[in-house]
Amino acid sequence: MASYDYRTRRGVDPISWQRFEEITRQLAMQIAPWGPELILGIARGGLFPATLLSYALRRELYPIRLTRRFEDQVVRRDPSWLVKPPAKVRNRRVLIVDEMADSGQTLLVAGLVVRDMGAADVKTAALYAHTWASPRPDYVGLLSDQLIMNPWDSEILQDGHFVQHPEYTAAIRAQDDAEQAPDSQ
Repeated sequence: MASYDYRTRRGVDPISWQRFEEITRQLAMQIAPWGPELILGIARGGLFPATLLSYALRRELYPIRLTRRFEDQVVRRDPSWLVKPPAKVRNRRVLIVDEMADSGQTLLVAGLVVRDMGAADVKTAALYAHTWASPRPDYVGLLSDQLIMNPWDSEILQDGHFVQHPEYTAAIRAQDDAEQAPDSQ
């Protein structure tokens, strides 16, 4: 499954700030028994759940940036490092958090690097994951194949007005086009 292939999504799930908090709290309950010693949040979107988890679990948070995007556009097939993990991961139980596990590749790459840096144990968490994410994160807040619209990026400021993020608009259009295609009947 290719990342950002919005034709494969079925339906739209707009997440409110309240629902985001509820999902993240459920995620914290799943993670707590393992007892991470340090949390890495994958910027940008992963910092939202990672920050809430760091407060809920009372653990330090360190941002990392591993992405296919630049200036909100997908520019790479594979994720590339912009901000690497700190040396503090050595000999610690490290939780790596992202907002979405689509292909699973970003969390996989981050986990491999953190293991290579000498972490005692590494687990991954995603606020949301698609069923085709492989590998699936160790902890998932919501498993869904819908288009998830986050409260922090569903709208952007354009010409002095907030409008629906163009990527969401295009994703919804791609879903509609896929449903109307002759072979989807």
